[in-house]
Amino acid sequence: MGDAATDRVIATGLEEAAGRPTMPELVPPDQWPDPHPHYHRMRTETPIERFDEWDEFVFTRYADCERILRDPTMSSSPDHRRVRPDIPAFAEDFAARPASMLMMDPPDHTRLRKLVSKAFTPRTVETLRPHVADLVHGMLDQVDPSGFDVISTVGYPLPVTVICELLGIPASDQHLFGPWSSDASRMLDGDLDDATIQRGMLAFMSLVTYLNGIFEERRAHPREDLLSALLAAEEEGDRLSEEELRSTVVLLFVAGHETTTNLIGNGTVAMLRQRDQWDLLAADPSLAAGAVEECLRFDGPVHLTGRTATVDCEVGGQAVERGQGCITLLAAANRDPERFPNPDTLDITRPDNHHLTFSHGIHYCLGAALARLEGQEAFKQLAQRFPTLELAEEPVHREHFVLRGYQAVNVTAR
Repeated sequence: MGDAATDRVIATGLEEAAGRPTMPELVPPDQWPDPHPHYHRMRTETPIERFDEWDEFVFTRYADCERILRDPTMSSSPDHRRVRPDIPAFAEDFAARPASMLMMDPPDHTRLRKLVSKAFTPRTVETLRPHVADLVHGMLDQVDPSGFDVISTVGYPLPVTVICELLGIPASDQHLFGPWSSDASRMLDGDLDDATIQRGMLAFMSLVTYLNGIFEERRAHPREDLLSALLAAEEEGDRLSEEELRSTVVLLFVAGHETTTNLIGNGTVAMLRQRDQWDLLAADPSLAAGAVEECLRFDGPVHLTGRTATVDCEVGGQAVERGQGCITLLAAANRDPERFPNPDTLDITRPDNHHLTFSHGIHYCLGAALARLEGQEAFKQLAQRFPTLELAEEPVHREHFVLRGYQAVNVTAR
């Protein structure tokens, strides 16, 4: 189906899918549109739930999730799992795991993260604010206030444009990535049917095949962009392998826009449903930073992540053996009343809002500062331009569970 490096990158999705609990067991499908009542029941009745088939525990309390994410003995690599669920038969040829920062521990994780982290530090990202503001301004200039879709207007094109510019991907190709990213990120949901996994694999292949062409062009004609810098590191040999280059760029691209698209869509819907919060932001744009943090807590774009215990330990009174999985249900932790007063109320002025949406510890989201900046500028300008904005219809969620967002957010400012 492709060259060896491409096959290994495709296997990323298979490994991620293999490391997740069966989603219909975790949350019944009919409750996916609003899983929070179910999360509350889990946190109250079974705050630590064991899934024997997967040899793992699901944690829902903030304190337990935070403890797992900051613990260096909790590994992100599936190599430590003592039970590895079977990969679908048609995908057996793709069983080799690629080098991806998401599934690495130090020292390899440290080495790879260091290569890209300078482009995403808060100080570096802040220099992009005027440009990001201009992008949002231009996008909103094109809308008809009587009716438009927040996702297609700004939620998708803003983060895609910014990450493509940082990597050095031509603007004329940006439209290609939406379907690829959507199908590929669906692989995170676990226990998928073969057709969905095949679409995800083909999406990975399409994305990597495209990037191979860009790599060749940029090796011949380097530029002042992150992709050229990574290629230079690859040429040094001891800093970045060809396999690591591909998986890193795929990760940067997908993570660089998929979650931010969901942040903008989810946050807009949340504030419009709790109208007083939209009115607050429209009256005081300086609240945009707080709005982003509260929207990340209230209905974040990432609902769970996982680790594997590398030593016998105890979490929240539960004995966890070496090799067992620990799923941290971030969305449940972010509405834990022991950590956040009135957790089901959206409050963009909420103090001490240390949510777990960006994870914690060494795997704290590399692009957190960029996502915050893009969300702030999108929310601020939407509220300033359209203080009377309201939902034109009930938005429909995408099929995705782990990466949570809407297909469209149709609004009107009549």
